[in-house]
Formats: sequence, C-alpha cells, structure tokens
Amino acid sequence: MSFFHGGGDRLHLAGHLTAASGRVLRRMAVGLLTVLGTAASCAAELGPWPPSQAQAWYERQPWLVGANYIPATAVNELEMWQAETFDPATIDRELGWAEAIGMNTARVFLHNLLWENDAAAFTQRIDAFLRIAARHHIKPILVLFDSVWDPNPQLGPQRPPVPGVHNSRWVQAPGYARLADPKRYALLQAYVTGVLRAYGHDQRVLAWDLWNEPDGSVSGTTGAQQPNKAQFVTRLLPDVFRWARAQHPSQPLTSGLWRAERDWSKPAQLDGVESVQLQQSDVLSFHNYEWPENFAAKIRQLSGYGRPILCTEYMARSVGSTFDGALPIGKRHNVAMINWGLVDGKTQTRLPWDSWQRPYTTTAPAVWFHEVLRADGSAYRQREVELIKALSAAPKGVVPVPPE
Repeated sequence: MSFFHGGGDRLHLAGHLTAASGRVLRRMAVGLLTVLGTAASCAAELGPWPPSQAQAWYERQPWLVGANYIPATAVNELEMWQAETFDPATIDRELGWAEAIGMNTARVFLHNLLWENDAAAFTQRIDAFLRIAARHHIKPILVLFDSVWDPNPQLGPQRPPVPGVHNSRWVQAPGYARLADPKRYALLQAYVTGVLRAYGHDQRVLAWDLWNEPDGSVSGTTGAQQPNKAQFVTRLLPDVFRWARAQHPSQPLTSGLWRAERDWSKPAQLDGVESVQLQQSDVLSFHNYEWPENFAAKIRQLSGYGRPILCTEYMARSVGSTFDGALPIGKRHNVAMINWGLVDGKTQTRLPWDSWQRPYTTTAPAVWFHEVLRADGSAYRQREVELIKALSAAPKGVVPVPPE
C-alpha cells in the first residue's frame, strides 16, 4: 500500500510540476515575445550614432574637400540622371578635373521621381556614376530630397535654361504634390528604403544628406505657392530619418542647417525642422555664404555638439564667401568643405542670385558667383585652384603658409 500511496503522491506532484512548468514556459514565451517586440521597436526607432562613433568615422576620412556636382551638360538633377541625358563621358572628364585639383568628395542630388519611374535602371546609372567617381578617388555625399526651386518636377525632356538666370531649371524633390499628400508617402518611403538598401553599405558612398534645406522657400522663377510647406516638412523629415536609419547604413546621415540668422548653439531658438536636423544627424552639416567671420562663428556654434562638422554649401564670391576666406578656416578646424559648383554649364550658377530679378542677358557680372572651372577645365581663378591643392595635400588641421 505504501508503494501505491507513494506513487500516487508522486503522480500528484508530477501533475503540479507539469502545470507549473507549463506556466513557466508560457511566462518565458511571453517574456521572449516582449523582448523581441521591444527589440523590434528599438530597431524601428534607432537613434543617431553616438558622438564617439561619428568622430571615429570622421577620423578615418581624409580632410574632405569637394564641390556640389552636376555635369555641365545638365540643367538639373533630372537631366543629369535620366537615361536619355545621362552623360558618363562628361562626368568622367569633369571628376577627373576635380581629382586633379585635390578634391576627394562631391555632393550629388538624386530624385525620387527617377526611382518611381524605373528603380532598376536608376540604380544602374547610380552604380555607373559611383564607378566613375571611385576611379577618381572621389566619395560622394548623396542627397535624397531638396526643397529649393521649382516645386513641380516633371520627368521627360527638361526645358532649356532661362537666359541670364542663376539655376533657372532646378527642381524640388519630392515636389509639392507629393509633399502635401500623405497618401503618397509610401512612395517616398519606398524610394528612401530602396536607395539605402542598395547603397547603404557601399564603400564608394561617403554619407547621406537626406534633405537639402527642408524648409527652404525659394521657388525660382516660377513664383509657385506652397501652402503649409513647413508643416508638411516638419511632419515628414523625422520619417525620412527613420526610414533611412532602419536600413542600418554604414555611412552617416545628415541634413544641413542653413538659416544664417539663427544661433545654432541655442536649441531653444530653433524651429521644429532645425531641431530634427540637429537631433537626428550623425554628423552635423551646414550651409554658409557669408563673410569669413560669420562662417567661423557658425563653426563655433556647432562645435559644442561634439560631432564632426561638414560645410556642404559655401562660396559665393560677390557676397563675401570665397575660397580665400573660408577654406583655410575650414581646414584649421577640420571641417569638411564642399563649395557650390564645379564646372560652368547649363545651371548658369556663375551668375548671382539677383539674376532672378534682373537677368544678365546683355552684360556679364564682373565676378563669377559660383563654379571653379571653365567649360574647358581651365581655372576661373588659378589662385583658388592652387589653394585647394595646397590645403588638400597638407595634414589635417594644417594650413600651409601661402607663397608670396
């Protein structure tokens, strides 16, 4: 009897243990699902690189110097990339000129309409461009969106430049129609995700500039109205960072501050777009077309954040932003320097901004506004080319004494 009674106790205990084990397993399963869900949520909400990671990335780079680049044969970014007008021969020649004067990077604009139209063909052309750039030891920063100029981009043949007018046919991305319609944001997400999936670990790409001057208001010569644009951008820009970061790119993300009247060292003074740019960028970037003392002040304002600094637009000679004034400051502070324009061409950015109101159709400006080289590759001003060469050849932080 004792045996059977003992066996019954053991069976009873085993039943309790089985039930308890089941409860434990269920709790473990729930806990595991919770952990996995939290991990997935964290992955979806990844933040910017820690400053130490950004600095480590930057230390592996040479001192970065280059130009915002579009071939002289293209009037805007659509004409640069569309199959009918993609011009690898000109790109090869002009990036060869850039390499020869000491440049090692370029800032290059893509466009969402090209991806929507034929992502596979667009990818092939991006790859062709990257092969050419790598051959010339140039690692580009690729720009996904841009809020400046014509808000109504259209695929197909682009109109010729307006005579005497600065950058007269540049187009915005995504364009106002898509920006103002949240139902189309899935198309924009597919573009960001697709490009970053394709090139987010490509060693030929230096960095991603997700949105150029997101809340910019310039609409070129069109005079087009864009109601509530700032609100749409403020809503969409965090999503663009999130979409890009979800692809875990090995290159840093950024979006450049540009409003010169702001003190960027004081977050309380910044608007929603600027706050996102500062909080979400792995490396900080900015634009400045002012006198050297103002340029240096902007570097000081950003230095307190402890992240690498890239100046992704500068150099407009007739308003005080020059290679002579800004480039040595950038080199001394190890700030990447990317001027607007390389070769004089269809964008006509050798002409100043005031050409929007007063086209230079009969007389040329006394001084070129942007661009480094003439159409034949010769220097607009030889002293500038010599300065770029000398500074790019010197060690980081070192500004060589210029020759007399």
